[in-house]
Formats: sequence, C-alpha cells, structure tokens
Amino acid sequence: LAISVKREALLSLPNPKSLIRADNLGIIDNLIEAAQGAATVKIICPLSEQNENIVKRISRSQVKLLNGNTSNYGMYIVDGEKFFRAELREPMAEKFSEAAGLVIYSNRKTTVDSFKSVFELLWNERVIVEELKKADKMQKDFINAAAHELRTPIQPILLILDSLLSKKGNIEDYEELLKIVRRNAKRLQRVTENILDVTKIESRSFGLKKELFDINEVIMSVIAEYGSQVRKPEQVKIILTSKESLFVEADKVKIAQVISNLLTNAIKFTQEGNIVISCSKMKQDDKKHTAIFAIKDTGVGIHPEIYPKLFSKFASHSDGGIGLGLYLCKNIVKAHGGRVWAENNPDGKGSAFFFTLPLH
Repeated sequence: LAISVKREALLSLPNPKSLIRADNLGIIDNLIEAAQGAATVKIICPLSEQNENIVKRISRSQVKLLNGNTSNYGMYIVDGEKFFRAELREPMAEKFSEAAGLVIYSNRKTTVDSFKSVFELLWNERVIVEELKKADKMQKDFINAAAHELRTPIQPILLILDSLLSKKGNIEDYEELLKIVRRNAKRLQRVTENILDVTKIESRSFGLKKELFDINEVIMSVIAEYGSQVRKPEQVKIILTSKESLFVEADKVKIAQVISNLLTNAIKFTQEGNIVISCSKMKQDDKKHTAIFAIKDTGVGIHPEIYPKLFSKFASHSDGGIGLGLYLCKNIVKAHGGRVWAENNPDGKGSAFFFTLPLH
C-alpha cells in the first residue's frame, strides 16, 4: 500500500510508538517519497519525545503531520481506493505483527469513502485544536507583552509625579521632568489606542472620518511630536526631503497614526545615521496620481524570521512592543485604498517602509 501511493495517502496512527513501527517497516520513507511527487500525504499521530526524531525528518518533507489523540486502532487510506484498518493489541510492541490485533482490508468504494470521511473529520478537528493552541499562546504572549508595554511608561510617570508633589518652587523649574511625564503618557496613549483599534478591526467596526489635508504637513507635525524620542540626537538625524503640498482625502488622525508608528519603529531600531522621510507624487498606469510615503533608516534591518509575517498581528522580534503597529498600518492604509510594504536596504544597512494613498 505504501509503495502504491499515486495521488493521496491518509494515515492515522494510534500511539507514538506506532510511528516508530511504521518507520521500521519503511512506510514513512515511502510516504515522504510519494509526497515529493504529486501525492498529498497526511498523517495524524500522537507526538512525544519517543518519536521526535522521525517527526523532525517528516517536518523537512512535504508530508503534512498533525498531533493526534491515542486510540485503539489505526487506519490507512490510499488514493481513495484502498482501506486498511488495524486494531492495537500490544501498544508498546516493537513489531507491527506483534502490536496488531484484528486487521481489515477493503477496496470497496463505499467502505473506503466512509472511512475517508472519518479521517477528514479527525484531520479537521486536529487543525482546529492546533489553531486554538496557537491562538491561546498568542493571547498569552500578547497579554504579557501588553502588560510590559503599559508598565514601562506608567512607572516613570508615577515616580516623577511623586517627586514633584514633594517639591516646592515654580513649575518652570521642573520642565524636564514634566517632558518625561508627557513623553511616557503619549507612549501609554499610543499603546492603548493600538489595542482599541485592533479590537475595532477584529469586530469590523473600524470606521474612517475622511477630510482633505496636506499629508506633508501631517508628516512635519509627527516629526515635531515624536522626534524627541531619539535617544542620541547627535548620532541620529530625522530628515524630511519633500515639503511640496500633497492633498489627500483621508482620515487625518489614522494617517498620522500610521506615520507615527513607522517613525517610532525607525527610531527604536536606529542607533546612528539618518532616518530619511519623503512623500511624493507617483503616476500610475491608469493615469491616476498616488502619494507614496517612504521612510528609510540605517538601523538593524528586518530580521529574516519576521519578514514573511511582518504586517501580521503580534509579529515582533524585539524585547519591547506587542506587534500591533505594523498590523494596524496595513489595515488603515488598506481601508484607504492604498498598500503598504517593506524591504531591507540594498547596502544591508537598515530598512525602508512604504505606503501609498490616492491623491485628491
């Protein structure tokens, strides 16, 4: 049966040891070989340390493998034409012949179809279970990251306010301390707004309040507001290369949020060099004009591991951040009929982020 696979092989195994027995018989190698061709191969098997080496080998192939529950029998369906079912008599036996009890083989279509339906139900159940596990892990990671992000700005706010309340003098004497409070309060506000906006996106209640405005004016105001986040101004410069008026009809607050998210990311990952921002007019094939925003930094660049899921929810490769900023950027720009993308700079230093908006 393993050698004869042409289009599809569906294998359900009853316990971790059964994968080892199947491998000893050469079944796994045959299935990996079939998957390298045109065949679809799916395996459901309880996974453990006992069979982890075989699982690693399977994971490097085109075979699809899901963790399953222990059961009293295993089944094998080939090409939707042949069915094999074996009861498990001795779970820890080394050989298949010692482990198997009653064995049934059939090539009757109705029998094969009915057990194929059973397998697909089991497969779909395991897919849902795996997705729920991932969602649960993501939720826990998000709560931990969000708690850390919220705690970070709250602590200096409370400490400085306590310090100010214990002092006497004119408010001008404490300007620097108040600036720190304001900066951390703004950070706190941004985190909470991001969380609220993601909730709105997920519940499909994310609305836009469009108005006509000059996007370069918004860029300059964002630079003025967030430029103070640069830790070493003598080493990192923010440069705006374009100041020509470009009018867009969009949600001014949301577009400012996109620009501020991209700028704060660039500041966070740039230790020295320039952060260059531009927004210019680009003509498309359909003769419509588009505003294209670009922000290029000389930071660490986009990590290869995070690149494929860069604009996904909770995608983050830094110690700080909850991985919502770029996800929000993508959804805000998409809601305006634009697109967003990113790339590492050709010289290997830093990265560049872009987004487009239809010009008025």
